[in-house]
Amino acid sequence: MLKQGSRRQRFIDQFTNIAFKIGNQVHLRSLRDAFAIIMPLFILAGIGVLVNNVVFPWVLHGQMLTNFQYFGTYITNGTLNVAGLLLAPTIGYCLARNKNYVNKISAAVMALGTLIIMMPNTVPVTPLAAKKAVEVSGVLTFQNVGTTGMFAGIIIGLVATELFMTLSKLKKLQINLSDAVPSAVAGSFNTMIPALITMSLFAALAAILTAGFHTDLITLITNVFQEPLRRVNTSLPGLLLIYGTGNLLFSFGIHQAVINGTLLDPVLLINMNKNMAAYAAGQHIPYIINNVFRDTFGMLGGTGSTICLLIATLLFSKSRASRDITKLSFVPSLFNINEPVIFGYPIVFNFALIIPFVLMPGLGISIAYFFTAIGWMNRVVVMVPWTTPPLLNSYLATGGDWRAPVIQGFTLILGVLIYWPFLKISERVAAKQAEFFFVLPMTLTYP
Repeated sequence: MLKQGSRRQRFIDQFTNIAFKIGNQVHLRSLRDAFAIIMPLFILAGIGVLVNNVVFPWVLHGQMLTNFQYFGTYITNGTLNVAGLLLAPTIGYCLARNKNYVNKISAAVMALGTLIIMMPNTVPVTPLAAKKAVEVSGVLTFQNVGTTGMFAGIIIGLVATELFMTLSKLKKLQINLSDAVPSAVAGSFNTMIPALITMSLFAALAAILTAGFHTDLITLITNVFQEPLRRVNTSLPGLLLIYGTGNLLFSFGIHQAVINGTLLDPVLLINMNKNMAAYAAGQHIPYIINNVFRDTFGMLGGTGSTICLLIATLLFSKSRASRDITKLSFVPSLFNINEPVIFGYPIVFNFALIIPFVLMPGLGISIAYFFTAIGWMNRVVVMVPWTTPPLLNSYLATGGDWRAPVIQGFTLILGVLIYWPFLKISERVAAKQAEFFFVLPMTLTYP
């Protein structure tokens, strides 16, 4: 038994170390940091879409409605429609900060400038009164700098910043000025040659793609990387596998954002932004699965749908310790903050509760996917904050569909019933452990 326990512990330790190294990788960490910085803008976009398409139509009509809807349109223009343009410099800044690079602003500017360099030289534009598009040069379109260009912004932001910082560290490429020159001026001269080399290399690549292959890097990245990755990660099996793995990591003490934040958030956010844009334009909603769909139906009361565990404890548990931690954790759980449950109950390394903790998100997502696919619930079209309480978040996220909280409530009840037997097992194990550790010292002391 001791040998088996030690083997299991070694496996857990090795698994934890690997997960930690992956999650702490500087480029992945920078990517998560960047999304965390700009996430409030996407939430603001969701509020703009909600107000434009749900609130205003309740009270306004005709030309008055059209005039007021400019409010949400301009919010969308400053958030969703420039998502790639916002993301590239933010990633550049976060990567420079995480690698302790001194001139972080220069890194952000370099990422932004490089992204603009890689934009197509000519774009098709349809005039208001025309039926056919015409090729126009010298303009940037929302399509390229918005959600379509998000993945390009990620790749260019990482590659351009890394190349720029690497070149900046080479002493031969630095222009050293006298000490009398202000530090800001001296710093800009030190990075002048690395900046010229970095932007020239990307400009040469852009020229080769345009002249030789009649394409651009934005289109190339979208077709070769973004779309295949998005199709896999945003499919139902892909989402369930990755999200379940993330929750499994969380049960070993490694936050699920290590996996989910890296592999899912970028592509799920692309789907969400396209849904919001389509909803704002009155078009068909293209995707069922997006980041708000995952959060709304896969994490009732936090990841693992732990509010189901808390309700099961209040209804069925007689353990004073379990009920005490439930009372302390219930209010945060209403806002999808469940670290007190995960580490206080605990769920971490509690193999009885790990099973429903890993399985419940997949169940909730599958149920919501089924009802959405058959048309019994609207698709998620509004970016709501992840701290929005259950039932309310599903109603708002679907644009005011009353069926969404009904389906979510059904999942909630089912989750309580699923957690119930595992809760009983967990309490029995805890009671036996307490009994063992109480008897063992007495036996040792008084043989």
